[in-house]
Amino acid sequence: MPMQRLFIIAPSVARLIRKERGGERVVEGYFSDQPQRSTFVQITETGSSLILNVGGEEALEERADLPRTHAEALLAVSQSQVEYLRTRLSIGSHEIQALHFIRPAPLDLVAMAGTPGDEQGRSPLAWFGPEVSAEPAYQSRCLALEGAPAAVETELTNAALNRLLDLLEDRLTTWAGPHETAGPDAPAADATPHPKAFVLERETEADEEIGELGIEDAVIREVARSLQPRKR
Repeated sequence: MPMQRLFIIAPSVARLIRKERGGERVVEGYFSDQPQRSTFVQITETGSSLILNVGGEEALEERADLPRTHAEALLAVSQSQVEYLRTRLSIGSHEIQALHFIRPAPLDLVAMAGTPGDEQGRSPLAWFGPEVSAEPAYQSRCLALEGAPAAVETELTNAALNRLLDLLEDRLTTWAGPHETAGPDAPAADATPHPKAFVLERETEADEEIGELGIEDAVIREVARSLQPRKR
């Protein structure tokens, strides 16, 4: 199933993902649309393609591999371009992609398989921000032709950071559906631990795991400080 669901993620989350897993540089050049079809050229670190989308909302994608020199020539005459770093992450047999847009403006998204608003598919992960699948402004073509939309602030909680660290450390091996638990390490649905004990335990785990990562990045340290208990 093609990557169709898009979510905004916090820049600090995207930066942590790239720091731990790297990313593949992708450049796309878009040409003027024709009735019921659109065309763009894509250049990655491993190959180049000319891609034709035919149809309306349920567009069919046709891809033709190109020599890199031909793709670069097409890119040079394209109407507008986007450039981003793509990081692939896997949970079991499911893949998600973190997309850090460099051009036309900084923007961080995550893509997952499914259809916009799909309540029967996989549930968004805790560190996902607002879903923007149905908003054309966040599609690559619109980003190239019209520029990036206004930045949206996303909140990162202690639980969300812990789930991201589980994924980056390969401890998140299952992806729960909308009516399933998150995996064998998830608490039972009827478990009711003492709220204060639960918060202290998760915050301690977050501090230890962040220390193990050895992250000196100022942005990540700011996130870690924001998760510490506040005096009342």
